Amino acid sequence: MFIQRCITPDCRADYKIDDRLYVCPRCGGLLDIERTGEIAFDPAALRELWRARLTSRDARDRSGVWRFREFLPFNDEDPIVTLAEGNTPLYDAPRSADYCGLRQLQLKHQGNNPTGSFKDTGMTVAVTQARKLGARLVACASTGNTAASLAAYAARANLVCAIIVPSGQVSHAKLAQALDYGAKVLEIDGNFDTCMSFIRELSEDSAVYLVNSINPFRIEGQKTVAFELAEQLEWRVPDHLVVPGGNLGNSSAFGKGFRELLQSGLIDRQPKITVVQAVGAAPFARLYSEHDDSNLINELDPKTLASAIKIGAPVSWRKALRAVHETGGSVITVTEQEIADAKAMIGRDGIGCEPASATTVAGMRKLVAEGVIKADETVVGVLTGHLLKDTDYVMGYHGNTLVGPDGEQIRGRFTNAPIQGQDLQDLQNES
Repeated sequence: MFIQRCITPDCRADYKIDDRLYVCPRCGGLLDIERTGEIAFDPAALRELWRARLTSRDARDRSGVWRFREFLPFNDEDPIVTLAEGNTPLYDAPRSADYCGLRQLQLKHQGNNPTGSFKDTGMTVAVTQARKLGARLVACASTGNTAASLAAYAARANLVCAIIVPSGQVSHAKLAQALDYGAKVLEIDGNFDTCMSFIRELSEDSAVYLVNSINPFRIEGQKTVAFELAEQLEWRVPDHLVVPGGNLGNSSAFGKGFRELLQSGLIDRQPKITVVQAVGAAPFARLYSEHDDSNLINELDPKTLASAIKIGAPVSWRKALRAVHETGGSVITVTEQEIADAKAMIGRDGIGCEPASATTVAGMRKLVAEGVIKADETVVGVLTGHLLKDTDYVMGYHGNTLVGPDGEQIRGRFTNAPIQGQDLQDLQNES
């Protein structure tokens, strides 16, 4: 049996699993999905069951989320909404490792999900819950990836979908996805935080179901990435896990996932979770550096070209802070130049990612230089979005026309501009 429980220490109020809530009605705190009662798992049997499901043709088993359904708050008879999400690759990245000063580095690429981002792992669960509750309309505020993901899953569930995005601040590649999947997209003046405030007012209507990461069911889906990663590593947890920091649902989910794995005896320790933010959009990093756990310092005008993390008031900061503290991790910032060069290096490994994802490799390089991460430690970075999510950024970098949010010229160390004309001498010299 599962319940919804407030995470605020002085509250900890409980609610039914099917109560349509996003925050605690009593204190306004965030909610966790928790299991009630003691259920003893046989770790060896559970690992074998999950591995056996990889060869199954059942829709639940083909999903990298629902394959771990013993830890999800649903019954077997509940109809799920799935696009065979999850089951994303874990790549060795030798060039990126060398760039960071590491002997070895692995990158978990969530950009290989159906709509090209990690959002799908949470959306399959949130939209399943929406349909179970009888919602007629699902909605979100978005910088692009959440919009694309929700639009696709709403289409599969035959639900009306409404999305609010900041006008002129969303990659056309992401916006095109939402439009193609049939969502109703409203562009408004302001930034993501403006959109989030608007959508939370809209979701007070009981006919509307909000699926931003403030929704605890989103986190339930996203936490299974920790399960999948642990399985891919043969249940040997890395020393460090590095994730981008935007609205902070991803770091919150990894914290919850590894916590539950540890409590169930499936792993014997947790990785140190480090969250990396862009220096111009770093309210969480400022809170962490100032050692103030009481109030987030909202940034009214966040600035970064990494639009997926251009968020000044992340709603999941308390859960993310819990994950960082529990695991002995940290929160740091990186510059636009560092993000751009790290992204190009990930590309040189033949992997590729959207700009926000590259904060992980940029952050690792910084942490190694500072001695926080040792060269021989095991490190996994999470890539959250696909390379093709923002091709304008790629072309700007390699053409040396990329301009930062404050007008600064970004001069790439690893540019690869197209060769003009028909002179092949340059190619011959490189061969």
